[in-house]
Amino acid sequence: MPVQTFKYAATGGANTALDIFLFFIFYNFVLNKELLDLGFVSISPHIAAFIMSFVITFPIGFILAKYISFPGSFLRKRIQFFRYGLSIMGSVLLNYVFLKLFVEVCGWYPTPSKIVTTLIAILFSYTTQKYFTFKVEIKD
Repeated sequence: MPVQTFKYAATGGANTALDIFLFFIFYNFVLNKELLDLGFVSISPHIAAFIMSFVITFPIGFILAKYISFPGSFLRKRIQFFRYGLSIMGSVLLNYVFLKLFVEVCGWYPTPSKIVTTLIAILFSYTTQKYFTFKVEIKD
C-alpha cells in the first residue's frame, strides 16, 4: 500500500469514525430522533444529524488531508480549500441522496445507512482529492 494511501486511510478513517460517532450522538440524543423544526422548514432527524456532524468534520478533514495525506501539493491554501469544498459538496450530495434512499425508501436504520453511505462517499472523496484538490504536478 502506498504511504499516501495509508495516510489518507488513517486520517480519513479517524475523521470518518468521528463523523459517524457525531451522527449517532446528534441523531439519538441531541435531536432525539425527532424533526428539527426551524420555523420556516422542518428537517428530518437523519439529515439534520448529517448536517450537524458535517459542520464539525469538514474543517478537520481539510486540515488532515492538506497537512498529512497530501502534503506535496503546492497549490495555494485558498485554492486547495475551494477545491476541497467542491469535492466535499459532491460527497454531501452523495450523502444526502443515499441517506434519503436507504432510510426513507429502503427503510434501513439511520446509523447503518450512514455507514454504507460514508463508504460510497469515501471512494468518491479519495479520487477527487488525489487527482483534483491536492493534485501534485509531475515534472519530467
